[in-house]
Amino acid sequence: MVSPAVDTALVFAVAAITLAVVGSVGFRLSRSFRDLGSDADRATYTTLHTAALASEHLREGLTPAGASKASRHLRGLLRCDTLMITDEAAVLGWDGARTLPAGVMDAIGGSLANGRTQIVRRPQLEQAGITGLGELVVAPIRVDQRVVGTVGAFAAEANAGLVRATNELAGWVSTQVELAELDSSRRLLIEAEVRALRAQISPHFIYNSLNAIASFINTDPQRARDLVVEFADFTRYSFRRHGDFTTVAEELRSIDRYLLLERARFGDRLKVRLEIGPEVLGTVIPFLSLQPLVENAVRHGLESKEGTGHITITARDAGTFAEVTVEDDGVGIEPDHLRSVLAGHADGVHVGLRNVDSRLRQVYGDDHGLIIDTAPGAGTLITLRVPKFQPGNRT
Repeated sequence: MVSPAVDTALVFAVAAITLAVVGSVGFRLSRSFRDLGSDADRATYTTLHTAALASEHLREGLTPAGASKASRHLRGLLRCDTLMITDEAAVLGWDGARTLPAGVMDAIGGSLANGRTQIVRRPQLEQAGITGLGELVVAPIRVDQRVVGTVGAFAAEANAGLVRATNELAGWVSTQVELAELDSSRRLLIEAEVRALRAQISPHFIYNSLNAIASFINTDPQRARDLVVEFADFTRYSFRRHGDFTTVAEELRSIDRYLLLERARFGDRLKVRLEIGPEVLGTVIPFLSLQPLVENAVRHGLESKEGTGHITITARDAGTFAEVTVEDDGVGIEPDHLRSVLAGHADGVHVGLRNVDSRLRQVYGDDHGLIIDTAPGAGTLITLRVPKFQPGNRT
């Protein structure tokens, strides 16, 4: 039988252990809370996190789907009753009120017209048929000094704090929309440059290929038929209308067809060696980024050279990169002229190189432009390096 003294000791022991555990947990919780910083630090973190969530929905610019999702996050930043985002013609999205009256666009017409932040009081809202939403602060969304939409905040009272916050938020949205337009412009520029490459390929290469095919019609009909098939496959790939990207394997397959057609013209004067690492064949690269390099070697390196010309194409694994080189022993390029062409300061026969160099820099950054070693009479070595892993790029 346990004595009362022992019983009391056990009770005190259990109580002490419980207090110790609670104290330890409380200390850890308080410490983790302190690790988040002060109230101001936590408010800053919350604001940045909310802005990051909203920015994902504005990547395509002012769209109904994006504005609707972004407004759900942004309303919390203003702590208003209802937040809306419009373009120049309609409300794209809102959060807070169940519905918005049709007269909202009439109420914000002044801000769209003069590009200024405005307060719309209850009497003005009532004239537009808007009741029960309080007062409205509306601020313009600008891109390149153009008003492309507005951010509107409904609250019980449109005070100075709400005016300032709405204006700042509209400025932030303006930046996101401007970035979206720049990204769209970049894509359009890349598409235009690809079209320019296609135009560059077509007149010179098609004329020579058809002439070469015609020369075999009587002497070697089977070869002429084979060349027609290769020509059709090459042009189908070069003039395809979908996708900004392809793979090293697809580009090399197109190059093989191109060289087959060029050999029909040059005969034994054109010698080609391939050194291809199978591990890089699936690497994604911009469409038509290798074929122009090979065409440059044939047209501008070997066409003007007497005797046999050699082209070596290599593709190898370089750690996190795939490295492709195209080397010829042709007439070479004057370095100063090449620099001028690549900088866009001069036109010339090497414009295809400038086009590829420009697209590579746009997609991967300035560190990934073409590396070109050349000199008159010394041939040309062109190196292209692209990341092997590109989650955002698809063929």
